[in-house]
Amino acid sequence: MLFYPSQLLRLIHINWVLVRHGLDEIILATHLFRPIRFMIYFLPWYWFRPELPPRGERIRHALEELGPIFVKFGQILSTRRDLLPDDIANELTLLQDRVPPFSGILATKIIEQALGREITDIFSSFEDTPFASASIAQVHGAVTKDNKQVVVKVLRPNIEKIIRRDIALLYTLANFAQTYWKDGRRLKPLEVVQEYEKTIFDELDLVKEAANGSQLRRNFIDSDILYIPEVYWDYTRSNILVMERISGIPVNHIETFVQYGIDLKILAERGVEIFFTQIFRDNFFHADMHPGNIFVTPEGKYIAVDFGIVGTLSPTDQRYLAENFLAFFNRDYRKVAELHLESEWVPSSTRIDEFESAIRAVSEPIFEKPLKEISFGHFLLRLFQTARRFDMEIQPQLVLLQKTLLNIEGLGRQLYPDLDLWTTAKPFLEHWMSQQIGPKAVFAQIKDNIPSWGEKLPEVPGLIHQILIKTYQGKLQVKLDSRDLQQLKQEIRKANQRNIFAIAGSALLVSATLLIGLNIWLLTPIWVWIVGMIGASLLISALISS
Repeated sequence: MLFYPSQLLRLIHINWVLVRHGLDEIILATHLFRPIRFMIYFLPWYWFRPELPPRGERIRHALEELGPIFVKFGQILSTRRDLLPDDIANELTLLQDRVPPFSGILATKIIEQALGREITDIFSSFEDTPFASASIAQVHGAVTKDNKQVVVKVLRPNIEKIIRRDIALLYTLANFAQTYWKDGRRLKPLEVVQEYEKTIFDELDLVKEAANGSQLRRNFIDSDILYIPEVYWDYTRSNILVMERISGIPVNHIETFVQYGIDLKILAERGVEIFFTQIFRDNFFHADMHPGNIFVTPEGKYIAVDFGIVGTLSPTDQRYLAENFLAFFNRDYRKVAELHLESEWVPSSTRIDEFESAIRAVSEPIFEKPLKEISFGHFLLRLFQTARRFDMEIQPQLVLLQKTLLNIEGLGRQLYPDLDLWTTAKPFLEHWMSQQIGPKAVFAQIKDNIPSWGEKLPEVPGLIHQILIKTYQGKLQVKLDSRDLQQLKQEIRKANQRNIFAIAGSALLVSATLLIGLNIWLLTPIWVWIVGMIGASLLISALISS
């Protein structure tokens, strides 16, 4: 394994920091260095070493000393509770992304180069001193020429070069850990670094962040409970983001809320409503909802900022997630186990009865507590830890969802300690499921599919003719791939549904065609045409989904 000179120097510095914080055991615990581990007892500083703080605290302090990129990495790593022990994950959540700002003169030059104009031609006033500074960017206040109060987010100079250097080193270390560390394969360090790389490079493109903010603003434009500030696209570039300046109370200033007479119970419940609305109505959620990004107006309306990290779920994940939540609410552990298999979140070889038993062992002790003492977020963590024993693959979007849920529940309980997330969430989930299943969902699907059905309608008679000819000649074949039993069950269930639609649709369409043929088409009753259209719709739906 080769290191470039710059990487070697950085690696020496990292090892020095680890030793300073009593983390040399991490290095010496690897298979590579285990044969010489005994040498530690001959080192003078080991003889007089004082009692060390807990390992999680030592890791946090080491990351803070290594700099902002490692701080950011630790923050993202803290969300992977499916991989980390609780004591380390809890400590990493305390990492603060606070970095000394760069000069306002340099920020002004970056803005002028990006927009191709003098700062005085862009803004009527610009605050040289930033009011927020983090590892990736810092934020200045300004006023536009048309008198709008805005914030200007500016990327740090040369930040991409620094990030690429440290990520290259992280990949090297991840390869090293995966090869020589006994837990390397299980903890998947390469996948963790890949996830970090994607997240941090998304944050480097402020146009992406602006687009995320615009999408969230559009989703909540008429909302009474959440406000998203406006993006000013004329001033926004890949390294500059200009957005409406908001004023509000930081969400963790509880005393101020009390002074304004804000109902904390309602405020906490609104936070839960916002979360589930983003997940199940919009399928697009703010995935970095820590206290520094959430504010509240004196009237009790939330304001969200910083849209560098967002998450989405596929319709399948949405559906399975909602069904999982409801199955847990109803203590239907068999259903939970089956859903995990159907969604392929656990391997198809998993025994349902064993998985069901493991889930029950996690869930029942929690359900025996009063509802207000149950932490839904930590319950989800314990479930993920249990599922890990069954080789459950945690999807990145589910990790973001878990992180966001923990943030929301933490904020909610801070506002109103008796917040019952389960009771608040259940009616929302039941309503959403009712919209996905039943007559309303069928009519909505038909309405959405009518344009595409209209395009394919002329092909239907020919397709019916081909099916009937092949059936008559005995040439109609059904091909099955070799798949696992659970997946095959799912396919058969879907195929049965398609067959019912196809048979009913064909019957209605053929009947309508015969009736039209027996009458002059202009004199055919309207209900015959309606029957034909319904039949064609059912048949096309079956063909499309096949």
